[in-house]
Amino acid sequence: MRIRAAAPAELPLLQDIERAAGEPFRTLGMAAIADDDPLPLDVLEAYRSAGRAWVAVDAADRPVAYLLTDTVDGAAHIEQVSVHPDAARRGVGRALIEHLAAAAREQGLAALTLTTFTEVPWNAPYYTRLGFRPLSDTDPALTEGLRAISRAEAAHGLSVWPRVCMRRELVRDAG
Repeated sequence: MRIRAAAPAELPLLQDIERAAGEPFRTLGMAAIADDDPLPLDVLEAYRSAGRAWVAVDAADRPVAYLLTDTVDGAAHIEQVSVHPDAARRGVGRALIEHLAAAAREQGLAALTLTTFTEVPWNAPYYTRLGFRPLSDTDPALTEGLRAISRAEAAHGLSVWPRVCMRRELVRDAG
């Protein structure tokens, strides 16, 4: 699996990947998530131009998944990770997250964070398998930045379904 920076011409394809990745939510009674618009092209371009948008590509160098990241309170925050259903269950999402973990270590960041649905099998249970842990309301690792993200998601209507902030510590290389 090759991972590289997203190219400007690929941004509409990232929107298509997000739409396709949202469709399985419909089977869980979460049609509003499936119907949610992908991020606008100008927002995707801001991530891309800042070096914070990566794609996983197939043998023809066509994106099949992508990851967007921000830095929130000293951690690399996964803003979005989407895998096209045709590429699902092949380690593509894991590869993108491990790519981010390596880049975050190089930048001296302490952890990876994200927010996700607790009861969607390919969300919180999946991230737990990748080494993330849920953050309770009293956990000191639940930073003000993560709380602000959670509030913004609630304002967008995502809190209709149970959500959680999660964190994975990054082990520093010895040496």
